[in-house]
Amino acid sequence: MLTIRFFAAAKAATGKAMEQIDLNQLDGPPTRGSVENLLIEWHPDPPAGEPPLVEVLARCSFLLDGQSCPTPEAEIHDGATLDILPPFAGG
Repeated sequence: MLTIRFFAAAKAATGKAMEQIDLNQLDGPPTRGSVENLLIEWHPDPPAGEPPLVEVLARCSFLLDGQSCPTPEAEIHDGATLDILPPFAGG
């Protein structure tokens, strides 16, 4: 099971703060990119007034178990936590 935590615009685009997925639901090997593809499939339509998740993800940073996860090819392991962090504004 992978725990995904959504922050700021990612949370707004999905309407959720957290979601868990079984890695067996992914097409192909468990990578950050395959997780993103599944999330886009699960959340094609954002709540009214929010940008689509596919647009939000293009601007996000990702942390895998608290460490930077900069490439879509990064492998995801069972029991991991993936944080999806859009750019933050303000001081």
